[in-house]
Amino acid sequence: MNRNLPIGIFDSGVGGLTVYRALHERLPNERFVYLGDTARVPYGTKSLATVERYAVENSRFLEARGIKLLVVACNTASALAVPAIRKAVQVPVIGVIEPGSRAAVEVAGTANIGVIATEATVNSGAYAKEIAALGASGEVLERACPLFVPLAEEGWADSDVARMVARDYLNDFRTTSVAALVLGCTHYPILRNVISETIGRETTLIDSGAATAADVELVLEKLCLRHDEPLGLYQERRLCDDLDHFYVTDAAERFAKVAERFLGSAPSILEAVEIWGHDELRTH
Repeated sequence: MNRNLPIGIFDSGVGGLTVYRALHERLPNERFVYLGDTARVPYGTKSLATVERYAVENSRFLEARGIKLLVVACNTASALAVPAIRKAVQVPVIGVIEPGSRAAVEVAGTANIGVIATEATVNSGAYAKEIAALGASGEVLERACPLFVPLAEEGWADSDVARMVARDYLNDFRTTSVAALVLGCTHYPILRNVISETIGRETTLIDSGAATAADVELVLEKLCLRHDEPLGLYQERRLCDDLDHFYVTDAAERFAKVAERFLGSAPSILEAVEIWGHDELRTH
């Protein structure tokens, strides 16, 4: 493995940009290659077999681009497809479920833990299983919050509509208190303020992306793959600069617009690609 290679990240769409941000902030001397599978989003309503196939295709695409580690930023793919991905590629693979669960258990201890996520992630029980495996004794309360995704993408994260939706979705967590609430979808950190207002400041919000970035740092150090020297001529790395490469499978213009909304800047290098089969790919 070459420590100068970039870190690969994939998500079903734009939400994984919050994970990219967390990784960029924690590891400013690393380069990143991001794939947003915008042609096939959302993954949250797809079957296990379909999510596995898409995830393996995305992983092989990024591996072919030359990466030293793969981050599965998509919660649904992390919940359903990480074992299949690890069989399909030769680089270390880190999903967001385990780091987010561990962070929640560290905060909550024996108290209750809440999880908000897509329908597929909730139905998989992935967070509840991982939290139980980590020895938590409190109850795990899960809730699907699908409308949070379009609210984040359309720039309505701090609107009255978002607050009304949040009150409906999070009512159970207000009546049954939770010490920690896992933001189990990559879009949800965009609505952090509204979620915190609604559920109460005494509940700690767990950003799985930030927890994953901490895990990535540890793995890079363990494998001697961390790039510690500053990259390029920049005094300070900028989000979406020309050291990072972004790919999408559709709707590049919309991706760039939402990326600017999420991150404050659009990608300098954004390329549309088509992916099909497990090993075939074509760029245009």
